[in-house]
Amino acid sequence: MRKLMTGAVLAMGLASAPAWAADDVTLQLKWVTQAQFAGYYVALDKGFYGEEDLNVTILPGGPDIAPTQVLAGGGADVTVEWMPAALAAREKGLPMVNIAQPFKSSGMMLTCWKDAGIATPADLKNRTLGVWFFGNEFPFMSWMSQLGISTDGKGENGVEVLKQGFNVDPLIQRQADCISTMTYNEYWQVIDAGVTPEELVTFKYEDQGVATLEDGLYVLEENLSDPAFVDKMARFVRASMKGWKYAEENPDEAAMIVLDNDQTGAQTEAHQKRMMGEVAKLTAGSNGALDPADYERTVATLLAAGSDPVITKQPEGAWTHVISDAALN
Repeated sequence: MRKLMTGAVLAMGLASAPAWAADDVTLQLKWVTQAQFAGYYVALDKGFYGEEDLNVTILPGGPDIAPTQVLAGGGADVTVEWMPAALAAREKGLPMVNIAQPFKSSGMMLTCWKDAGIATPADLKNRTLGVWFFGNEFPFMSWMSQLGISTDGKGENGVEVLKQGFNVDPLIQRQADCISTMTYNEYWQVIDAGVTPEELVTFKYEDQGVATLEDGLYVLEENLSDPAFVDKMARFVRASMKGWKYAEENPDEAAMIVLDNDQTGAQTEAHQKRMMGEVAKLTAGSNGALDPADYERTVATLLAAGSDPVITKQPEGAWTHVISDAALN
């Protein structure tokens, strides 16, 4: 009888015990909630993170949020960042490591007025060009260096660099002959402002051979010595890539999931569906693992960025396949 009672008490204890808690993961995005990050929102919405026993919190970015600083301060386990900014941070003492690369291609380009007489990159001389800074200027600086064009001011072999904000006003208002745009975002803002594609000339960084890797996943190097963290990140990458591939195959549904997660109400259905269609072109071809050739191209571009390069020496330990191998194989 005593054995039976003990067994019953044990069974009751197990029944009342809480379920095994999922592992918490905080992801910091590079920018605001939009289809640029659809794969993560899809993975959350479709339960892909839950299937990997993960409780994922997605933190939107914005103009006043630096993903590298959030990561350094312990505010996130993993962040979405462009490789130039990550490598610059690493050289300055913040050991960020790329653990996965959902974006295979770059969406960055220069969008110009055709009636300004710009048809080829050589025509950019003696122009005013809008450029994003905070680490996003380095591909541009490298490109100008390769063209032999100075960025110190207008002239026969120079350009005036206009520090561009987060809108397309400099082009629309004719303050600049060209501005920086992304294939999935600002270019379409120009079109939505009433400009026709026929009025524009675009130069994609991919086509110019100066593209750098965008929207990779980065963690702090010290955390990779923790087997539990490595396991958690492997599950996170596996679920995230499942979300990205679902988004590629179901772009309209993915866009609506993003809208459902936009707490600001600033995004529109038409813009997000169009953005998702363009973003899918950039994630296509990636299974999540970083291609070393793409990494080497990025480093070479940054090292060639003229007199003020973003990095001054070949990085070491800036990426690993440990996470993606565990996630995907």
